Amino acid sequence: MRRVVVTGIGAITNLGLDTPTTWQGLVEGRSGIGLITQFDSSPLPVHIAGEVKGFDPLKYLEPKEARRMARCSHFAVAAAKEACHDAGLVIGKEVKAERTGVVIGTALGGFETIDAGMLDYRQFGYKRTNPFALPAALPNAPSHHVSTYLGAKGPLKTPVAACASGTEAIGDGAELIKLGKAEVVFAGGVEATVIEGAIVAFSLMRVLSSHHNDQPQQAGRPFDKTRDGFVYSEGCVILVLEELQHALARGAKIYAEVLGMGLSSDAYHIAIPDPQAGGAIRAMQWALEDSRVTPRQIDYINAHGSGTQTNDPLETTAIKKVMGEHAYRIPVSSTKSMVGHAMGAAGAIEALSTVMSIKHSIIPPTINLNTLDPECDLDYIPNVARKMEVNIAMSNSFGLGGQNACILFSKYVDPNTALTHQRERD
Repeated sequence: MRRVVVTGIGAITNLGLDTPTTWQGLVEGRSGIGLITQFDSSPLPVHIAGEVKGFDPLKYLEPKEARRMARCSHFAVAAAKEACHDAGLVIGKEVKAERTGVVIGTALGGFETIDAGMLDYRQFGYKRTNPFALPAALPNAPSHHVSTYLGAKGPLKTPVAACASGTEAIGDGAELIKLGKAEVVFAGGVEATVIEGAIVAFSLMRVLSSHHNDQPQQAGRPFDKTRDGFVYSEGCVILVLEELQHALARGAKIYAEVLGMGLSSDAYHIAIPDPQAGGAIRAMQWALEDSRVTPRQIDYINAHGSGTQTNDPLETTAIKKVMGEHAYRIPVSSTKSMVGHAMGAAGAIEALSTVMSIKHSIIPPTINLNTLDPECDLDYIPNVARKMEVNIAMSNSFGLGGQNACILFSKYVDPNTALTHQRERD
């Protein structure tokens, strides 16, 4: 079986406009949540979000190109550029263009451009409507623009799986390499729709935090008894996935190895998770099986940890069901407590956190966790990062539509040295 490693990372988040700054913010337990500035939220019960601040697309794109793209595509190109540089890749030199793929997941894509286009049409008429509104809005536009910008001519995919999109994209990218269809894949997730429509819809569904408008940084409270919903946010993370021997041959640095993924459906409700946590349990179990890893080998879980009343105890139940008594010995944390819920980008941001935890032997905390919910009785690393060696880690993503994705990463171990963990290999 061909092995897949992570050799580059790019990030645009509300904690920073690159990977080092984002990672530093996560380790410090810093919140990226603030008051909404992208529209007037005063008529609504929610006034906070995890907006990306200070981002200038013209640092990455020509003005004409930037005008024809949605904000999500701006983010994707910027993150891909950083990831490519971080990996030390020149496509067409270190790797063939035809052997380079792009897989970027999203939930809403450039939805806001359609909204703006229709508003222009109604106000100003047919001839003054933006002709690029529709193509900019397509969910596959970020993947397209990254592929075009990089000159990547291999497989091109866009998983659209709500909040599981980013995780599924990374797993799909790894599968392309394992199956021999690519040597390198730029994989991740993006979301950039802090817009009225999204905030209105989620507010009406009563899943957004609305009790901390005056203290935005305290709003994300996964697993806390006083949690009142998630904080909507935006961002993008792109990982460079690479076939191991290809990476070794060019002397690439290696962050971690991608072991396997599990995907499942709740087959229950569009917006309410399976009350038995069946979908989450299956995704986690299948990820372990795909990775040839036992529950006792898991050192850390980056939880979906959205902060809703329903999700947190159900995810806790799923972890205990899959991990057994070992669940109480596994550190679990939710980075959504700091960056909010970036929908299609969430799993990719959490993959960054998981991979960096493995690389640097430190686990970001769950901030704002002061009063533990009795139904949530695991070790959630409250408020302060924890230094510890992480050999194998799991990252969970559970989305609207009952779409569940779970991915496993491990420390890369040179086969010429003693293994720090054992697992079956082909």
